[in-house]
Amino acid sequence: MTIIRCENLIKTYQTGTVTVEALRGIDLGIEEGEMVAIMGPSGCGKTTLLNCLSGIDDATSGRILIEGLDLTAMSDSEKTAFRASRMGFIFQFYNLLPVLTAVENVELPLLIAGKAAGEARSKALSLLDAVGLSHRSQQRPASLSGGERQRVTIARALGNTPAIVWADEPTGDLDKKTSDEIVALMRRLNKENGQTFVIVTHDLEVGERCDRIIRMRDGRIIDRNGRASDISDEIRELG
Repeated sequence: MTIIRCENLIKTYQTGTVTVEALRGIDLGIEEGEMVAIMGPSGCGKTTLLNCLSGIDDATSGRILIEGLDLTAMSDSEKTAFRASRMGFIFQFYNLLPVLTAVENVELPLLIAGKAAGEARSKALSLLDAVGLSHRSQQRPASLSGGERQRVTIARALGNTPAIVWADEPTGDLDKKTSDEIVALMRRLNKENGQTFVIVTHDLEVGERCDRIIRMRDGRIIDRNGRASDISDEIRELG
């Protein structure tokens, strides 16, 4: 089943008198349960594509179907509700609330979604256990390492049992060992839960762990079934 599809997706920005073409007619399909990496040079449109596909940003034109539903036909409130119920998000810099403990950061979206306090706390603790962080549940972000903070972010992203998890440079602020651990965790969750992971990354080793690499350049997709070795060759050619 194709869980994510976009057709002729275009995104332009107006900067003064200059029109920036961030996405130039993207056609793409991602299957349910896939773990894919979106890779390419800085400024090629990777994050813009993720933001449009997830409904964080509006495309200028084109069509986006998520689980068969037309995201581009939804109102802002409908998109917000859809994201909250069917999507999870992992960012490079965690976006954790510093005054809350790990378990409180994970349970907050559950409380906002209307879950009872006891149920939200139980689910949050279970999610922290799933990412190997139950022993740090009462620590605030300042007391956690970068890898531990990202594990809290992943636990929070899984709170609504999302069909799709979007990750924007999830290992960008981590050392290699911690990065390897986070990617292994995402791969395990992808396999165990059958959730679709879409990861924007510049890290070749992250791309190697995914089912395929979607390569971008200048707002276009140049390869839908790439390998990390393809990116390596491209880097060597540019070097």
